[in-house]
Amino acid sequence: MADNSEAAKPIPKLPPKQQEVKLVPKIINGGIAGIIGVSVVFPLDLVKTRLQNQVVGPNGEKMYKSMFDCFKKTYNAEGYFGMYKGSAVNILLITPEKAIKLTANDMFRHHLSTGPGQPLPLPREMLAGGSAGACQIVITTPMELLKIQMQDAGRIAAAAKAAGQHIPKVSAWSLTTDLLRKRGILGLYQGTGATALRDVTFSVIYFPLFARLNDLGPKREDGSSVFWCSFLAGCAAGSTAALLVNPFDVIKTRLQAINKAPGEPTYNGVLDCIGKTLKNEGPTAFFKGGACRMIVIAPLFGIAQTVYYLGVAERLMGLK
Repeated sequence: MADNSEAAKPIPKLPPKQQEVKLVPKIINGGIAGIIGVSVVFPLDLVKTRLQNQVVGPNGEKMYKSMFDCFKKTYNAEGYFGMYKGSAVNILLITPEKAIKLTANDMFRHHLSTGPGQPLPLPREMLAGGSAGACQIVITTPMELLKIQMQDAGRIAAAAKAAGQHIPKVSAWSLTTDLLRKRGILGLYQGTGATALRDVTFSVIYFPLFARLNDLGPKREDGSSVFWCSFLAGCAAGSTAALLVNPFDVIKTRLQAINKAPGEPTYNGVLDCIGKTLKNEGPTAFFKGGACRMIVIAPLFGIAQTVYYLGVAERLMGLK
């Protein structure tokens, strides 16, 4: 029988002051990584949102035929800055979102550890990742809700114009105040269930996969990962998890789209969205924007993990 005496020993805790010092750079690293990542991949994220929200017409007509067609039409109609609609909200809230996700995963892994230096069993890794994903939705839900309205505004305006209608422009601030006035704080949490379904599942897949891929690579003298290994592991784990949870992302995106183009269906919850999408568009609709999402998530998490593991904030704060 295996000796469990080591596992039974309590994990040594850092003094409160040292714990606090270590938490701050983790939050800063998450914020830096999030801002860099969003700035790089946001145009593709906008394309992904528009592809997921567009519905095929009765005669098979579509506004966008592919990812490249959507990119081209959006750029021609709205210009370079049109590709960054909704980015201000994303950049503002991505710091707490990424900080919560990465820091919570580390915290849960620490508390679920079986002992110092012991590898974390896969079920516990999945539990730590899923718990981290559940923590982040307090920020992710309102961030995604506002971002989606801004990203999809151009598509809705073009569809309305073709139908002889006019939809006034909205800003993230006016949308926020309108939702708060009409529905209170809960107005910003439309689609929470679908967001949780996507983010918890994503984190359950992503974090254990990243840890295993990252462990395959070379290490520095202090035992930490080399930057290119963290980057590649983040890209591979992120793109894999993104594709697997894309159906949940399609559901979330459609539920959070407050304004609809003329003729587009409305949905009353996750199950209603699944049923109507299957009936009207078939199972392939759940993988709309899948390639785009993989391309978005891969560098986003590659950059995030690289910044996190390089300890950029620690260097800036003189802790390394």
